[in-house]
Amino acid sequence: MQYLGRLIHRLWRALDVLRRFLHLLLLLALAGVVVGTLLQATPRVPDRAALVVHPSGDIVEQLSGEPLQRALSEAQGEGQPQTLLWDLTTAIRTAAGDPRIAALVIETDDMGSAGQVKLEELAAAVGEFRRSGKKVVAHGNYFLQSQYYLAAQADEVYLDPFGFVLLDGYDRYRMFFKDALDKLSVDMHLFRAGKFKSAAEPFVRRDMSPEDRQESAAYLQALWSGYRQAITQARNLESGAVAQYADSYVAAVAAAGGDTAKVAKDSHLVTDLQTSQQVEQRLIDLVGADSAGKSYRQMSTADYLRATRALDKERGKGRAVGVVVASGAILDGRQPAGTIGGESTALLLREARQDDDIRAVVLRIDSPGGSVLASEQIYREVLALKQGGKPVVVSMSDVAASGGYYIAAPADEIIASANTITGSIGVFAGIPTFSRSLAKLGIAVDGIGTTPLSGATRLDRPLSPDASRLLQATVDHAYDEFLARVSRGRGMTREAVDAVGQGRVWAGIDAKRNGLVDQLGTYDDAVKEAARRAGLKGRYGVRRIEPEMNWAQQLLLQVRSTGEQLIERIGLARSGWAGSGAAQLVQRLKPLDRELARWASLSAPNSVYAYCLCTIE
Repeated sequence: MQYLGRLIHRLWRALDVLRRFLHLLLLLALAGVVVGTLLQATPRVPDRAALVVHPSGDIVEQLSGEPLQRALSEAQGEGQPQTLLWDLTTAIRTAAGDPRIAALVIETDDMGSAGQVKLEELAAAVGEFRRSGKKVVAHGNYFLQSQYYLAAQADEVYLDPFGFVLLDGYDRYRMFFKDALDKLSVDMHLFRAGKFKSAAEPFVRRDMSPEDRQESAAYLQALWSGYRQAITQARNLESGAVAQYADSYVAAVAAAGGDTAKVAKDSHLVTDLQTSQQVEQRLIDLVGADSAGKSYRQMSTADYLRATRALDKERGKGRAVGVVVASGAILDGRQPAGTIGGESTALLLREARQDDDIRAVVLRIDSPGGSVLASEQIYREVLALKQGGKPVVVSMSDVAASGGYYIAAPADEIIASANTITGSIGVFAGIPTFSRSLAKLGIAVDGIGTTPLSGATRLDRPLSPDASRLLQATVDHAYDEFLARVSRGRGMTREAVDAVGQGRVWAGIDAKRNGLVDQLGTYDDAVKEAARRAGLKGRYGVRRIEPEMNWAQQLLLQVRSTGEQLIERIGLARSGWAGSGAAQLVQRLKPLDRELARWASLSAPNSVYAYCLCTIE
């Protein structure tokens, strides 16, 4: 027995030594990554090369989360990769005037979702590149609707012979939970101001309300019309060709014997059908072969931005237009990137106000709204900027609705795309109670309080009439304040705002007609307008105002790409459950997960929300 104990002790010591050795190896490997990255030379732009625009994941106004967290999640297949819109547009515009860049290559196979307004910004940058006289070539194994919008901007669009171009239009389908809640004996109490305010309807209805159906049909048709016009112009097609392609797609594919690629080519949506090898040879002919002679001379947007230091130049000192990005749901307190925090976004606006070099501010909004309190905090900082003599111009992205419109209302000028989703001036609150659910389990709740409101909002008790009146009064008051702020900011009467309010969602082109938007235009138009209002002439900077990173965060940002490669090499990306059946199940449940996550974020106690469930699929 004593011998066995010594054996186990020695075995344990050997395992402990092995553990420490493996830890040391891992630390040395990570140190090597860090040192190697820091010492890595700035990439060199080869003569006569192609800039490759290859978006991965969703195209966004602002990346979500911390750099290392994103890298680890993406490498393990757990996170959704994202591409920053402004990295792409900055690289493309810089390359337009760079004699070393002879062509632009657009690859869309890994591109996820992108709203139409973000695609318009990309299209404008590509158009600027084309006007420089350089070729733009796009190719893909297939093109979904968003992918095709970007690809269509090219001079030459190549589709794989086994590929397809799917243009399925826009839709708005939501899950409705009333029957499920009834089966669980859960009572959902909804309080709202605005007959079109449909955000919480999934909990109290089995289907879309007539008001929601009416407004959704209007802005969906506006978006689809905008898409068709953009593609028709980019591809020089006959009027009605895109609608004809989408409406008769099934019949056309059946007539072609299932050959989807032929249907796309016959409809002139693509230049030709070519394999990736054929496209590569076309690009070799265009810009020359690389040093190994195996592919064409090329440079990624990430390497090109590092090589040209284009982003660093934007952060330079001197008189400038400051840009604050408000992207995501509006929540209370300080929030991470990709979400708008009442405190954190207000701090960025305050920083712009206190910086003497910042002469005007562009507030770029891509948000369906959220907390009324957080929206009010941001609203006050916009007012403070104006009172401090600094013009504020709002640039609306895909969505600037409800709370997203609330924070835009006091601006000197609001510029939106014709395809921006905006408005939704309305407020709601909701609270579920579970007393009937508990009763089915034989659980009763009883007690005593000192006032009529004592225990009135407990979820395990029925909602009292006093609590119901209080919540509705609070919502009505918030709506009145919303109307007052829009009325003052837009120079409209309260009645006029109420007439286009009521929670109704508008496409940008209709919002302009109704006085909610000053002009239709792009982000660049907003920057120029802000500079004009500030009296900036000649050379001035455009500086993004973002939370300052500490040295550790900056280090993580620098090692991100190298770290991703290391993670893949040591097998983390291929191991674990990332590729298992569990992951596939999670993928299928993502729509439900997104819906539940959205409502979880809008569940702060005693909060009233100005939120629009108006994202477009």
